[in-house]
Amino acid sequence: MTVTTPEQAPVAEAPRGGGARLVDRVFKMRELAILAVFLVMIAVTQAGNSEFLSEQGVKDLLLNGTILVLVATGQSLVVITRNVDLSVGSTLGISAFAAGTYLHGGGDPVIAIVLAVLLGVGFGLLNGLLVSLGQVPALVVTLGTLYIIRGVDSIWVGSRQITAADLPGSFVDFGSGGVSAVPWLALIALVVLVATAYYLKHYGSGRELYALGSNPEAARLAGIPVRKRILAAYTFCGGLAGLAGAMYLARFGNVDSSTGNGYELTVVSAVVVGGVVFTGGSGSVYGAALGALLLTSINSVLPALGVSSVWGLAINGVLLLLAIAVDRIVAVRVASALKRKSAAARTAAAQTPVQAAQSSARTTVRKGDAHDA
Repeated sequence: MTVTTPEQAPVAEAPRGGGARLVDRVFKMRELAILAVFLVMIAVTQAGNSEFLSEQGVKDLLLNGTILVLVATGQSLVVITRNVDLSVGSTLGISAFAAGTYLHGGGDPVIAIVLAVLLGVGFGLLNGLLVSLGQVPALVVTLGTLYIIRGVDSIWVGSRQITAADLPGSFVDFGSGGVSAVPWLALIALVVLVATAYYLKHYGSGRELYALGSNPEAARLAGIPVRKRILAAYTFCGGLAGLAGAMYLARFGNVDSSTGNGYELTVVSAVVVGGVVFTGGSGSVYGAALGALLLTSINSVLPALGVSSVWGLAINGVLLLLAIAVDRIVAVRVASALKRKSAAARTAAAQTPVQAAQSSARTTVRKGDAHDA
């Protein structure tokens, strides 16, 4: 016969389940709050400028957010594992130029896109190997690869520039075309977003990313292949950065050595504002996409209202600080709730059957007295 101590069964499960439900509710509310802010902002802008939500206006709004949504989706997986990839901007820039160079030589657009994705996968794989196998902090690794990729890009590109005139007409038309007000590029980003969200929710390896981000050591002891999951997250993030580079080329038709400069900070801001906790283990790609859409929309809203776009950077900074503050408040509240649940579970488990019956009887008597009163 196996004897369990009072601290076993109830204590280990109750806090974890309650805490997980609390975190899920909080972050679902946060995503709804971001969506509400976005819709209110669009409504106010439309009231001040009736042309803002014209067909072309909606298309521009979606096109402006599409590339950031795509990169933020990949970055989310890395951040969920309690890591970060600061090289996504450099990867986007060099992938865009590689695809443009291939197309300039008369290449096929589909192969150009595949080339950009493979180049991104290669850089993501490099980051993942250094972080997972080399056990080097992600911030240090990706900051280093950011400069390495940017340096290679600058040497390769030099003073050259790819313009729309150098690209096939069908490729440029694809970048600006779509179904009514919905661009093709936005549809591609939506498919990637939904597929990634489905993977995280319905596949064991996707849910393991959350477990890894919540507690890496516990995940390792539970048999989760930690290094393999980190490697996969970085590889996926790099692949999406490469795809975003090809989409950037199709969208703007103009690439040079400065393409993607500083983009990594915007991506991280979008992910954090969207509710993906920077310490890992919480958040969703839908939230990151909403954060990306909100940040890019601010840059469209301000000029439409006659406000200088310089304010966009300040507003983005305020949103980032607010997101960090909310994450901290949520973490403190969840820890407090888990501590109370754990204490209550220990107390209940430590009671003998007689004490539990007496406690129940006292509760019943109090309820009866209150009812009589």
